[in-house]
Amino acid sequence: MIIEQIYTGCLAQGAYYIQSGNDAIIIDPLREVAPYLEKAERNGATIKYIFETHFHADFVSGHVDLAKRTGAAIVYGPTATPSFEAIIAEDGQEFKVGELTIRVLHTPGHTMESSCFLLLDPTGKPHSIFTGDTLFIGDVGRPDLAQKGAELTQEDLAGMLYDSLHNKIMGLPDELIVYPAHGAGSACGKNMSKETSDTLGNQKKTNYALKAETKEQFIKEVTDGLLPPPYYFPKNVALNKHGYADVEEVVGRGLTALTPEQFEMVVNEHQALVLDTRAPQTFKDAFIPNAINIGVNGDFAPWVGTLITDIQQPIVIVAEAGSEEEVVTRLSRVGYDNTLGFLKGGIEAWKAAGKELDQIESISAEEFARRHKAGSLKVVDVRRESEYQAEHVVEADNVPLAYISEHMATFSKTDTNYIHCAGGYRSMIAASILKSRGYDNIIDIAGGFKAIAETDINKTAYVCPSTLK
Repeated sequence: MIIEQIYTGCLAQGAYYIQSGNDAIIIDPLREVAPYLEKAERNGATIKYIFETHFHADFVSGHVDLAKRTGAAIVYGPTATPSFEAIIAEDGQEFKVGELTIRVLHTPGHTMESSCFLLLDPTGKPHSIFTGDTLFIGDVGRPDLAQKGAELTQEDLAGMLYDSLHNKIMGLPDELIVYPAHGAGSACGKNMSKETSDTLGNQKKTNYALKAETKEQFIKEVTDGLLPPPYYFPKNVALNKHGYADVEEVVGRGLTALTPEQFEMVVNEHQALVLDTRAPQTFKDAFIPNAINIGVNGDFAPWVGTLITDIQQPIVIVAEAGSEEEVVTRLSRVGYDNTLGFLKGGIEAWKAAGKELDQIESISAEEFARRHKAGSLKVVDVRRESEYQAEHVVEADNVPLAYISEHMATFSKTDTNYIHCAGGYRSMIAASILKSRGYDNIIDIAGGFKAIAETDINKTAYVCPSTLK
């Protein structure tokens, strides 16, 4: 028996490869399917089934392409209504994989079709459970994604989730291994652990949601403090439910190398967004006017999905040499398929062609502290509200990056805006957005609050985030 978790850190997502004998299955695959095909070929196995725990919202699954390439059947739990051919399993239905058995457990709550897959070893003993977004390590799935107005509220879904957990999962053996679809950093929950597997018994002891004494307490705790889901979530659900373009075609188009002249022409003809994926402190020194900086070496895909609200937006890429394919692939993972090419030769080619460049001023935390002492400054902290409430520069405003468009009025059009986040990644994204909208009075604080906290600037008293409500 082979059970392999294939974890993708930038999405905090876990897919699974399971093999017994010559049979293999994949659970919740990523969109680029070549690694699964190569693994099965190396192991002399045939992919028999592709199990989907639900219609994912935070990434585009590889189920459609993988089924086309292998002939494997896609399996969903009860109530799923995909637009393509799939097995809609009954609650309790079993599937054979070599000497193993996979039992479908319908666990609505995160979404209506959400299901977990219980793996039974050759003796019929429960070995592990693949919980999708129903049960995470340290958390449970958010219950607000399948709301339908007044007909179905997040409290209704949370109640269903409580029933699913207590009627289908909590009674299973404590030694059962829990394999979820996500870990810390995913927007599909709010309190996920960095660990990506655990025993069910330990989760019963440590997971706040499983320790709730009543359904009412569970509903209150699970729904408390939920932030709005990113804009791209419902669009990814639609792609996963109805199908999508072949990923090889998407990546191939995105890897079209464009000269500076061609790049400029594509931008003008298609109203394409210039997405600069270089490191923030590299970007600041020289970039194409109106470019948005979201560094690929960070939470790239989730921030793209949060800030670029039109999933069909034409995009052209500026990237470090050699990283172009990674950028286009990571965009495709969250459904941004309309990438039209990248700047051949990067920003150096743009400079050599004599094209216009822009800059953003960035200063050290020490320089910021010196200026702050000398007089009142307009300071905007773009961290999450919980980070801001834990500790912040006295009199700083808080505009979480995820909601920057809704709070543009907070930024001054006359005074200099000093912008910071925790470490410098999010603040440069914010600064580039502001620059693209005509704000020239922007200064980024390099190193963010981590560096600021080491100066003697006036800060609020620290409050442990766990005590915040």
